[in-house]
Amino acid sequence: MTTPSSSSSAFGVSPLPPGSGPERIHGYAWAFAASRALATALELSLFNRIARGSATVAELSRAAGASERGMAMLLDALVAMGLVAREGSGRAARHALATDADLFLVEGRDGYIGDFALVHDRSIRPNWDRLAECVRSGEPVAAVDRPEEGDALWQELVGTLLTVNRGAARAAAEELARLHTGPLRILDVAAGSGVWGIAAARARPDVRVVAFDLASTLEITRRTVEREGLAERIELAAGDLREADLGREAYEAAILGHILHSEGPKHSRRLLAKVARALVPGGTVVIAEFVPDSDRGGPLLPVLFALNMLVHTSEGTTFTLRELEGMLGEAGFDEVRTLAAPAPSPLVLATRRR
Repeated sequence: MTTPSSSSSAFGVSPLPPGSGPERIHGYAWAFAASRALATALELSLFNRIARGSATVAELSRAAGASERGMAMLLDALVAMGLVAREGSGRAARHALATDADLFLVEGRDGYIGDFALVHDRSIRPNWDRLAECVRSGEPVAAVDRPEEGDALWQELVGTLLTVNRGAARAAAEELARLHTGPLRILDVAAGSGVWGIAAARARPDVRVVAFDLASTLEITRRTVEREGLAERIELAAGDLREADLGREAYEAAILGHILHSEGPKHSRRLLAKVARALVPGGTVVIAEFVPDSDRGGPLLPVLFALNMLVHTSEGTTFTLRELEGMLGEAGFDEVRTLAAPAPSPLVLATRRR
């Protein structure tokens, strides 16, 4: 009879050394607690309050309308998570924000993603409670890739993606500006918050963007574009991604910012073929995605995001670089390469065959 340890060894996994405990498994079992602690701190505006100078348990409790017992325990958790630093001990201890918490969890900061975390906790996380049901059936809790089912969640989520994707959008914009020296027409496919087209327009004054998405989503895009002062350079085009004709040789570049994972293999192939037809020969497509390793053994976030697509879409998944290369080649692209960016995975670029 094969023991678990010898079976693990056969697959190249070392057995636990004597005296080792199940700490990693405990960590995964309690991962929900860290997520809820973060969301609770955001709900109580705790990071904002610390940034404004409240520092002790008593000060933060009064400002948040919370008990000192509960606030002390929450702060302990945030210190252990590395989001808050502490100086001193007891009631006199003072608290400050870690660098990343100050950059990304304080409202008004350029990189603020607290609303993104709250939407995940409020509207996405509860659906994961039914993951076993989804695994058994292969069906989602809610097929948000279908506009009639997904519009409510998308309306809640899309605005929060502006800051989440800003760094990667700037990297994409700089690369497109480098690759194409003449006037640059860009198709922003499934534009959402508008972040990808906005970054491209800001990179060069001769860039013109067509932002394509559902009419309801484009109302959010419109507000963002107008707030950024780019309404004259970013045109809005409404339509259903799976039905619309995106044009013929009308653009030098196209950006697909986190849309392929919700489309799944069949619809992604069709979309890439339409994008290829919309580009001039030598045009560039930029794809932002969660890209797992070729054996899908990691990194963890792209693999977990595939499960998120099981929970939330009818056909969605994440694609390895090899799978993206294959679909891009079928659609008429070559020169597939990656571009490092502040994102879950590198951006993927390809060139329409000349």
